[in-house]
Amino acid sequence: MPLLKPFFLPHTLHRWLLAAGTACWIGLSAPPAAAIEPFFPPRDELATDASWQRFRQRLLTAIEARDIKFVMSIVARDVRNGLERDKGHAEFKLQWLVDEPDSPLWRELRRALHLGASYFQHEHMPRSACAPYVLPHWPQDLDPTEHGAIISQETQMREAPSGRSAILETLSYSVVPVNDWEVADLDRGNPQRWVRVNARQRQGFIPEEHIRSPLEHLACFRKGAQGWQLTSFMAAGE
Repeated sequence: MPLLKPFFLPHTLHRWLLAAGTACWIGLSAPPAAAIEPFFPPRDELATDASWQRFRQRLLTAIEARDIKFVMSIVARDVRNGLERDKGHAEFKLQWLVDEPDSPLWRELRRALHLGASYFQHEHMPRSACAPYVLPHWPQDLDPTEHGAIISQETQMREAPSGRSAILETLSYSVVPVNDWEVADLDRGNPQRWVRVNARQRQGFIPEEHIRSPLEHLACFRKGAQGWQLTSFMAAGE
């Protein structure tokens, strides 16, 4: 997973303000409370857009069936493939190895679409519906190269990268510092990957699928005369 700074700073990011207070018992100050990670709830700004919901479900069905014909039919002819790459279908196919049975397109596009979408724009892109919501709403005061968003309502932070390890905390939608994005499971042969994070003033491990970097691939769509079209699918910085 890339840990490079994005080439742009989103214009629509929100700041989270944290307030700290003190408590007094019998005239004595209480010890400082454990740090609380910024709340980062899931969002779906297109939840009530019926045309988007129909399109999204049809696209997810095509992804599960690996229907490359349908997927390419909704990729815009001038799809953006990166600042230093040509636009268009030929480069898109080359970049995503769409003719290969294990093309990363299937995995990455499905992961992006399973989370909510938000409207987003920047100097290189007009207003678009983009999934997932993580980058469009990223807190401006948190370095995207050093943090990740927990996208699960409940995920168990464990003492070691193993499902048999002791549970340290149960975390929910929030932004946490990340120390390592790629940690193998301690049990040989277990394909589970873990992410080492800092939360509640301690270090632990959470399943890779329960956290997302704002620098991961963002799928952006715009609706035109031919319906919804995929206009870009890039990681920040590409």
